[in-house]
Amino acid sequence: MSEEQKGRKTGHSVPSIAAGSTVQAFVPYPLPPQPPLNIEQIGLERIERANRSLGRIDGLTTILPDTSLFLFFYVRKEAILSSQIEGTQSSLEQLLLFESQELTSLPIDEIQEVSNYVRALYHGLEQIRGQGLPLSLRLIRDIHRILLAGTRGQNKDPGQFRRVQNWVGGGHPSLAAFIPPPPLESVAGMQQLESFLHDRPERTPPLIKAGLMHVQLETLHPFLDGNGRLGRLLIPLLLCSEKVLDEPTLYLSLYFKTHRQAYYQHLQRVRTEGDWEGWLGFFLDGVADTADKAVEAAKSILTLFESDRESIRSLGGTASSALRLHDHIQKKPIASVANAATQTGLSVPTVGSAFHRLQKLGIVHEMTGKKRGRLFAYASLLAILNEGI
Repeated sequence: MSEEQKGRKTGHSVPSIAAGSTVQAFVPYPLPPQPPLNIEQIGLERIERANRSLGRIDGLTTILPDTSLFLFFYVRKEAILSSQIEGTQSSLEQLLLFESQELTSLPIDEIQEVSNYVRALYHGLEQIRGQGLPLSLRLIRDIHRILLAGTRGQNKDPGQFRRVQNWVGGGHPSLAAFIPPPPLESVAGMQQLESFLHDRPERTPPLIKAGLMHVQLETLHPFLDGNGRLGRLLIPLLLCSEKVLDEPTLYLSLYFKTHRQAYYQHLQRVRTEGDWEGWLGFFLDGVADTADKAVEAAKSILTLFESDRESIRSLGGTASSALRLHDHIQKKPIASVANAATQTGLSVPTVGSAFHRLQKLGIVHEMTGKKRGRLFAYASLLAILNEGI
């Protein structure tokens, strides 16, 4: 870091009142950073690697026969991981059961939170692509409203910027890891962030913009709840808005979760030392690592499907119905006989027999131990999807 950058200030402290106590709240300066970023210090190789990896993940459409299938599961995996960072214990299996209404005896609050993440992402994507709207404060508030609907945060002003001083970490402001800006300064900061996202006062490369946006939103902490989930969700939405990605296929929650301590240290060093370059290096490494793993997961899924279809074809005359059922469980890896029959158009006895054959081949296993209302899981597919959860 140059001498000029060592003296870089990313914000200033102001007095505020939180829970009846006087605290020093941090107000970040508008983006982009001043003095300007030192790209060489971030590392040109890092930037190039991240862009190459993004190109690979965006090119998944060239190797996947059904991109929507991969996206369906990948979005849900991200929703699980992002909510786990906030303390939920929900699993991918629970989310799939909740969405298919196969079981009702689930921790509804936590599952609803995860399901909302999926809804919020697709709402944002529809507004950006379908309606041609920019990533704006109005859209951010709409996304936040969907995130908190019917969850433990539903009484914390969903979709509304906070009107009280908050803090991050600790049960009392005196124990906080960080004090965000007071409400008025936070709203002003969000307005400045919107200008930055719209390339005012200057154009910023999309990946760098995404990294800067994430820290600024975490620092402003503009809502009473859900700031972390929102900040992670906005990364793929911004990259879609900037037309870097055709589909929202980049999700960093697993990287942030795996490197949790480094993640928080980098955020804090931006605030205390102005070390934007250190954060962006960490962020770009996460982009490359995450994108590469997503491509490998897609290839593993393709290999699994083809291998299992070869096994099913060996059944001879009974292979036809088993192959149709296999097509179904690719999309619904946890399924009942009744729902599979409805979705495939096969009779209940035919589906039951097909599940039995797939079970003998080791492709599915029965997960309830019951004679009625049984559920079958496509275990190998779930194992790939569950990596890191």
